[in-house]
Amino acid sequence: MIVVGLTGSIGMGKSTTAAMFAEQGIAVHDSDRTVHELYQDEAVEPMSQAFPEAVIGGVVDRSILSQTLAKNPANFETLELIVHPLVRARQQRFLAEQERLGADIVVLDIPLLFETGAQDRVDRIVVVSCEPDIQRTRVLQRAGMTEEKFNMILSRQVADADKRHMADFVIDTGQGMEAARRQVADIIATLRVEKQEKS
Repeated sequence: MIVVGLTGSIGMGKSTTAAMFAEQGIAVHDSDRTVHELYQDEAVEPMSQAFPEAVIGGVVDRSILSQTLAKNPANFETLELIVHPLVRARQQRFLAEQERLGADIVVLDIPLLFETGAQDRVDRIVVVSCEPDIQRTRVLQRAGMTEEKFNMILSRQVADADKRHMADFVIDTGQGMEAARRQVADIIATLRVEKQEKS
């Protein structure tokens, strides 16, 4: 089973690209969705210890947590120590299940793939990218997004150029949806040929 790590900086179109892999029948584990689920169950107790103001009605309020982190970015480290091991455990369960089902390729959608060292846990890396002006336009259209928040997020992510350099494949989402969809199909076909050649 080939484990693909899918990543890309904010606004590059990673979530849309992950959906394109799923459309092609590839099982995708979404780290962002997993975090959202953890904020409603397993992570609530440790988060209530570290960030009591962000736990409302037995769940983690992401908007309050975001404000807390913006006030003191040093809190990111505390957050990551809580969340990352829980996400990794769910990834492992996902991989074990897909292995049992006989999947030939799976995708781990990990926004902070390089930042968390997850590149060492995947076989191939796909980086989703686009021109910086397209990225900025996309991100600043999001509700509640500001230049300051965008720049803070960027400062915590490995530069796009560095990600592209470390990738096995780069998907350019600046050329439109159909072009990206073709790139996804090409990557899947290439990986299947590689797998056949090795078997």
